[in-house]
Amino acid sequence: MTRSSRPTVLILASDPAFSREITAHWPDDPDPNKHPEFTVLDQNFTPALQASPYDLAIADAYSVENHNSNKRKPLNRRLNKDLKISLAAAGKPAILIHSDPARDFYNVRGAVLELRREPKIWSTLAALIGREILRRSQAESHARRSEAICAAAQAEATLGHYMLEMRTNINNALTTVLGNAELLTNTAGLPSAVLAQADAIRNMALRLHEVFQRFSSLEKELAVAARTTGQKSAAASR
Repeated sequence: MTRSSRPTVLILASDPAFSREITAHWPDDPDPNKHPEFTVLDQNFTPALQASPYDLAIADAYSVENHNSNKRKPLNRRLNKDLKISLAAAGKPAILIHSDPARDFYNVRGAVLELRREPKIWSTLAALIGREILRRSQAESHARRSEAICAAAQAEATLGHYMLEMRTNINNALTTVLGNAELLTNTAGLPSAVLAQADAIRNMALRLHEVFQRFSSLEKELAVAARTTGQKSAAASR
């Protein structure tokens, strides 16, 4: 099963209202292929992050300060710590929403942005930042693919230039092989087996000569295409 070309945002939250806030405030994109697909997962299942195919995670941290029960606080601290560790271990961009007033408004730890839950604006802010993170990730991915394509094209171009440079030497060698093969085929008294081998060498030399003639034709075609592209680029820039 092939994965969609659209980016995937993984929302980690036990509270359904958290995911609704994120999806409701996510900005629209003119290109539907850039609008993400949202997957909601309970933050207690953080080990699944390692195997989850996502591009960005937005997680709801447990708000220890909001719980009045002292028995609950150690458990929430451990769950919150496990969530941070899992997000960091996944190595993918993540936004962790917390509500601890004693901590900074935002803090960046590796690929994880910790953002304080400010009333009325936190979901809009998280969605805007999330969209920019996805755009940057997509741009970097396109850049890596372009670099790979350019590297492959450069390698092929280098090989092509080398073959064109060696064309004269190869043609001279083929002319010598072809001439000697024709001399042998025209020599009287040679065994039929030798004549057959000489004829085979002559035919292969002719075929190789045709191949290198095609290289010459391609060189001219590429030169014409390059001039045409240059003219079109110059006209477009005016």
